[in-house]
Amino acid sequence: QVQLVEFGGGLVQAGGSLRLSCAASGRILRFNAMGWYRQAPGKQRELVATITSVGTTNYAGPEKGRFTISRDNAKNTVYLQMNSLKPEDTAVYYCWVGQMGSAYWGQGTQVTVSS
Repeated sequence: QVQLVEFGGGLVQAGGSLRLSCAASGRILRFNAMGWYRQAPGKQRELVATITSVGTTNYAGPEKGRFTISRDNAKNTVYLQMNSLKPEDTAVYYCWVGQMGSAYWGQGTQVTVSS
């Protein structure tokens, strides 16, 4: 099993920054992908960004210019640096790990951006 614990959510004004982190523990394989999804009220969960264990990144949309995903393999931790935040970024952000055909999710951390 894999356990994920997220940190870093909170309330921020528009234009501000937040850094989310997610520490994975348990049966973490050497080769996997980690990432972030988000779910806004009344909307489906959507991909924000992923990063593989060799550093290949994928961003789902226009957030690429404002968000940066990174990871520390030694710590099994993935980060999401979010800059120039907008009210529409308000959502619950979920950490995700994909390995060997299985997906694992964190409990989610709330990000609220006030206008």
